[in-house]
Amino acid sequence: MSIDKKNIIAPYMTLKNLFRKTVTVKFPKEELDVFPGCPGVSPQYRGIHANDHEECIGCGACSDICPTDAIRLITFEGEPREGVKNQRPEIDYGRCCFCGYCVDICSTGSLSMTRKFIHIECTPKTSDPEKEVNMIKDKFILLPDEKGLDDLGWNTPTPLSLLDLERVAMEQLSSDLRNDSFVEIVKGFSKEQAAKEASRCIECGICTDACPAGMNIPEYITAIWDNDNKASVEWMYKTNPLSNVCGRVCTHVCETVCAISHRGEPVAIRWLKRYALDQLSSDDVKSISGIDQIRSAKKKVAIVGSGAGGLAAAYFLSKMGYAITIFEKSKMAGGVMRYGIPNYRLPDEALNKDIDAIKTLGVEILTEIEIGKAKKISQLQKDFDFVILDTGLPIGRTALPGLKHDKFNLSIEMLEDISRGEEVTVEKKIAVIGGGNVAMDIARSLARLQRVKFGEVNITAISLESREELPADIEEIEEAMEEGIMLEPGWGNMEVDLDKKTNAIKGIKIMKCTQVFDQDHRFRPLFDEADVKTLQVDQIVEAIGQAPDYSFLDSYKKEVEFKGFRIKTDENGKTSLDWLWAVGDIIGGPDIVHAVSNGHKTAQAIDRIVEGNK
Repeated sequence: MSIDKKNIIAPYMTLKNLFRKTVTVKFPKEELDVFPGCPGVSPQYRGIHANDHEECIGCGACSDICPTDAIRLITFEGEPREGVKNQRPEIDYGRCCFCGYCVDICSTGSLSMTRKFIHIECTPKTSDPEKEVNMIKDKFILLPDEKGLDDLGWNTPTPLSLLDLERVAMEQLSSDLRNDSFVEIVKGFSKEQAAKEASRCIECGICTDACPAGMNIPEYITAIWDNDNKASVEWMYKTNPLSNVCGRVCTHVCETVCAISHRGEPVAIRWLKRYALDQLSSDDVKSISGIDQIRSAKKKVAIVGSGAGGLAAAYFLSKMGYAITIFEKSKMAGGVMRYGIPNYRLPDEALNKDIDAIKTLGVEILTEIEIGKAKKISQLQKDFDFVILDTGLPIGRTALPGLKHDKFNLSIEMLEDISRGEEVTVEKKIAVIGGGNVAMDIARSLARLQRVKFGEVNITAISLESREELPADIEEIEEAMEEGIMLEPGWGNMEVDLDKKTNAIKGIKIMKCTQVFDQDHRFRPLFDEADVKTLQVDQIVEAIGQAPDYSFLDSYKKEVEFKGFRIKTDENGKTSLDWLWAVGDIIGGPDIVHAVSNGHKTAQAIDRIVEGNK
């Protein structure tokens, strides 16, 4: 409408002012205390930022969400810490629109907006344009630090964070449905649950840095969100050919450093890995395993043992064109993954899926051949260019070496018998000695057999460590207690009470443990001799650790260097003999994902030597 044409109701618009409340302005001017106790601008003012560099983990969520591209991450020279990147956000206030999204999504709450602001900066007058730009940059492009934390404005409370802080609950069998069965406990995510959980990931990559195998975690989680499970598994198999196994029993250190865990619950990385693999058939996984395989054979490699490290080395070496033969003394491949981890945690089907994918590359697995007996290691040296050892820790250790009794058992042997389906001794009152995952595994396995045989569970797990110090995973401890296993943490120095006439086990006397490790973190338990009690039991099972068996090395044992009970190698697994390498528990661990990692490193190192790139 042109300015000279008047709206016919315009004269009546002023009538609305008749009903407005009048405003009285005092003169002379009076200062109003708008924010009592907080002089100045609003307590939630959005001025320039402050960042607690000790709290910031360099996840980059602030940079990713910034709508004006005002934030970039720059290298920060701080003290290296696990789960922390050496990056911090730098902010260009010429671009910043002060929306506060960066603060709302900050994974640790380290980033805030202060009540401080840049009033006016005069453009410097200089004949040097570059100098002029740098002078302006010094004023408007800043690295927020602790300055201003004493005068905070907008700081997002955790409930208002843009992060989804609660993980999707994993469904599993209740204790009353699982305590007499070896059926897998965890049910797994549905498609909808997996998508929701995947959406929580902010793709910072801190988890990848923490993963021993260096798995591409943000990439495979993003693929799950995109409903592309095949692409997700392709990302997994770039660095971990035992992803089915790790999707169930990985120690998931990645989750302990998850950026979301600082304000809420970490992303369920392990369960998401399991979900994607469960959606694919064995044939699908085999086809993924064969991607980028080199067909021409370079050299021949023998692997003694088929644990996680040996299988990983076989996978990567085969992909690079090596002819691989694995020698396994047991009836089936898998080592402790098959014979040491109960089926309710790791079903054979999941392990077989990974092993079949490795075999499809042409890896030959010869079972029921024990090196040192059926075939000498000297023969392997002659027949192969390289030999990799992955013999694990098959011998159970004991704190009661003098006790010879048919009701005294070692956990590693019992777990293997249970996995094979063989009959094992199960009495009515059992004491399991140990506080690690193996102790929980044998206690829970025996509890199932005990319930079937006697209709009730009566198992006590005794450990030197206090409840807070128990080395077993928290879920293992909680599930064991749900299944009726009683804990006696903080006790040791055992003495077995035997019936003098029948030699039957009557009980076990234990003493209060006051210290497990000394101030230098050396194993040095101390006990209170005045605090003693006896538990009535008729069977004792020890689970205090395992040891290796190097008898197969024959005369080479004198040439191989050792570090304690483990074989000494360089960072890539090479022993003191150029043709002999080692992976898995005999060089470090026990931990499946670490074994996968050093199996991968060993494969790469051997290939560098063959290609002349030492």
